[in-house]
Amino acid sequence: MEIGPIWRSMLRNKGGFILIAVQIAVTMTIMVNAVAIIQERSVDMARPSGLDEANTFALASVSFVDGIDKKRLIDEDLDLIRNTAGVVSATSSNSFPLRRGGWSEGVSLEPGEGVSDSSTALYFSDEHTMETFALELIEGNNFTPNQVSWVVRESNDWPPVAIVTEALAKDLFPDEAGTYLGKTFYVGDDNPVNIIGVVERLQAPWPSWSGLERSMLVPQRRDDDFVRYIIRTEPGFRDQLMPQIEELLATSNPDRIIQSVRTMDDVRKMAYLGEAAMIKLLSFVVALLTVITGLGIVGLASFNVSRRTRQIGIRRALGATRVSIVRHFMVENFLVSTIGVAMGGILAVALNMLLVEKFALEPMAWYVIPSAMVSLWLVGQAAVAGPARRASNVTPAIATRSI
Repeated sequence: MEIGPIWRSMLRNKGGFILIAVQIAVTMTIMVNAVAIIQERSVDMARPSGLDEANTFALASVSFVDGIDKKRLIDEDLDLIRNTAGVVSATSSNSFPLRRGGWSEGVSLEPGEGVSDSSTALYFSDEHTMETFALELIEGNNFTPNQVSWVVRESNDWPPVAIVTEALAKDLFPDEAGTYLGKTFYVGDDNPVNIIGVVERLQAPWPSWSGLERSMLVPQRRDDDFVRYIIRTEPGFRDQLMPQIEELLATSNPDRIIQSVRTMDDVRKMAYLGEAAMIKLLSFVVALLTVITGLGIVGLASFNVSRRTRQIGIRRALGATRVSIVRHFMVENFLVSTIGVAMGGILAVALNMLLVEKFALEPMAWYVIPSAMVSLWLVGQAAVAGPARRASNVTPAIATRSI
């Protein structure tokens, strides 16, 4: 079938075709950028935290009696937890990845007030934190018990050593080609810290922070009325041990409250609740626009069939087959869809460039636009298939009855 006659026929009645082409272009523009945002958010949500999340949970102990020996209580709690069957390791810390709350400090290569070359999340740790967090040590050593110190809550003292993530080490020493061990940096204004270990990954507590991979383990324990415990279990024991350990701690010292018992799965879900909602909303918008575009194509094709019934009957009387009638409408829709997706591709790229510039989004992947074009072509062909089949069922006798 020649495309030329079909194209000229479309130009004589171009109003409806222009509207459908514009609708396809708008749909594609929104679809492409929505899919790009969905992909970016999905990648963010899937980033590993560094922890053995499937087997880790956390809880908090809040004492409400004055004068209690907090150091002794924390040590007793940890001994009780670690000696429970099924527990791999346990530690107390101020925070953990994805919790959305924690400590951070500016770090620099030179001492001085207001000097900051980077920033990092802080995790107060002991010699058990590495195993509890399931961290992979790239180089160096874990803390020894002698390096872990106790400080009061209000203290600003910093231990002389730390374990840092590879991302923080690279950020502080971008030109270093060898080892980071033994390198010194400063926390706060003038607290020197020596790197004794580097771990591959440990995310900060704030999932939307630009420095998400920059974290530091500090060999320091703090006595406080509020203590957060992180527990890692053997595979398959987590859900069983959560209520058991909660009850053990509550029974061992009734002068406190055990709260915030959560798995890392729950923590991750809450951390990315906004992103998950955005993905659902954008997916619904894309699906709705696709359906509306499909219905628009069905409506236009149905209108053209009813308007051109006599013309179709004449063609059938002159020998046109049902297949040729169907092909006519399919080619007609393909031409409209091609114009629409071409305009949509240009608009989608322009909108994506604007989003990248204004909202610091990642540029869309190269395959998103071709995939969207193919999808809308298929939607258009599927939408016009029904009206095209109805048109092919017009009998040659219609031509004579319509005169």
